[in-house]
Amino acid sequence: MVVALLAVGCTSQPTAGAPPEPAFNATDSAWILLMIPMAERARLLTDLAPSRTADPNLAKLAAETGSALRGDLRSLRAVLRLSGVPDTHPHEGHDMPGMVSLGTLEKAAATHGRAFDRILTNALRATFTQSRLLCADEQTHGQADEAAELAASIARSTAEQTSRLDKLRAAQPARPGGETTVAPGPGAILSRRYLASRTSELNSSGSDPKRADRSRPDTPADTPMARSPGRL
Repeated sequence: MVVALLAVGCTSQPTAGAPPEPAFNATDSAWILLMIPMAERARLLTDLAPSRTADPNLAKLAAETGSALRGDLRSLRAVLRLSGVPDTHPHEGHDMPGMVSLGTLEKAAATHGRAFDRILTNALRATFTQSRLLCADEQTHGQADEAAELAASIARSTAEQTSRLDKLRAAQPARPGGETTVAPGPGAILSRRYLASRTSELNSSGSDPKRADRSRPDTPADTPMARSPGRL
């Protein structure tokens, strides 16, 4: 009897009151996998600013935005690991609405002064706008608290960055004909529609994001993501 009790005592027992495993739904997974490449592209653009911008205030904002994006990426990847969904880079090489395009990065790298400043501010404004829309969708339709809390945090940070950026943009001299490299507009709706379609796709796979990632095509036919000339 004593031996039996000792054996039971050495066996791992469930801990009373232990928090349940987080439950991630398809919206959570789709949101994370979409936000990571958006943040990566924006970070690459902000990294160009120190040697190209003509505005010290914009250089400061770009540096702080780049730092925030690095923190967001660490958090997004941590939540992705928690979800158990593999990081298959489903959007690598794609140019989606609100995302800094590969063409924009190439143009920015070859530009200096006020022309670079216009590219930077227009592209960041589009990214901020799209990020806030996607974070709002995650908070509405996501399930995991970890993802929803991160979405709320990113949305708050992005709102603050947008306010500061708009003040700097208003102070920039206008250029005849304008120069808008990336604009939100209807594209923002398309990217939100993609998030919804991606969620539906994951749900139709039996709520198994891993299985859906193995079977889905790289570029959905109803999204504008096949424009990329190459990969980063």
